[in-house]
Amino acid sequence: MAKIAVITGITGQDGSYLTQLLLSEGYKVIGLVRSYNNFNKHGLIYLNLIGKVKIEECDLLDFSSIIKILLKYKPDEFYNLAAQSSVGISFEQPIGTINYNTQSVLNILESVRLLAMHTRVYQASSSEMFGSVNTLPVTERTPLHPLSPYAISKASGYWIGVNYRESYGVHCVNGVLFNHESYLRGPHYFIKKVIKTSLDIKYGIADVLKVGNIDVKRDFGYAPDYVKAMWLSLQQDIADDYLICSGQSVYLREIITHVFKSLNIDNERLVEDPSLFRPTDIEDIYGDNTKAKTQLGWHYNKSFFEVLDILTAEEEKNHIK
Repeated sequence: MAKIAVITGITGQDGSYLTQLLLSEGYKVIGLVRSYNNFNKHGLIYLNLIGKVKIEECDLLDFSSIIKILLKYKPDEFYNLAAQSSVGISFEQPIGTINYNTQSVLNILESVRLLAMHTRVYQASSSEMFGSVNTLPVTERTPLHPLSPYAISKASGYWIGVNYRESYGVHCVNGVLFNHESYLRGPHYFIKKVIKTSLDIKYGIADVLKVGNIDVKRDFGYAPDYVKAMWLSLQQDIADDYLICSGQSVYLREIITHVFKSLNIDNERLVEDPSLFRPTDIEDIYGDNTKAKTQLGWHYNKSFFEVLDILTAEEEKNHIK
């Protein structure tokens, strides 16, 4: 009998690629959305997944709504990828971000606990939780020091997952993913913005690329490879927490330089706008993926410049000129 997996946030980048992976592994996939009539099908359409998954309405802030889904499908695995996931937006909407990103996790885990189900839960955590760190690379033992409302919400969700695992025996895995990119990234994310705007400049649609602080470093990877680690983490008999990252960081300025050079764009088209700077920012962060590689058997060795070339080619192929 096929395994059953429920995915929240199925319309996002990770949800779409994870759905593709699970279907290839023979799963029956149930995707949760807030509304049948108003959800973004772009990722599912792009990967030719429409009609291959069952879509259900579910409000993650409504406890009874989650209970109904669990009783109806009795899933083997539950991937919670839903969140208000923009750091920038979280500064503008701190209450909404923290409330949604914590209450949704709590409702899912409490539903599994009360129903005494053996469903394995994956909680999407974030490297933003670490914030200000004293030593690099970040490991699973690095203390959390979140610097944004989004990071605070993800740190809270992380500890809720740990508590339900340790106190109630719920099989909950925290996957702490560092930045991971793909063509399906939303338009407000840095890499997507850089590549799409650069192509707009190349084809005469835009004049300049406006950015905030680009003299910071981040650990970036390729989303289709990272979702494999999500899946592998739930195949382990003992629930644990894993850092999913490339193991190295790159300056945001280097990323822009690489994209501009590949598209033959003059550096004068870059405009650094102080109004786009965040109230607080992390100067440099990268993780240690040793645990994920050794315990999960996850393989990842792409440089981010290699990923940038993949993304730029895919974006240009789909670019409206």
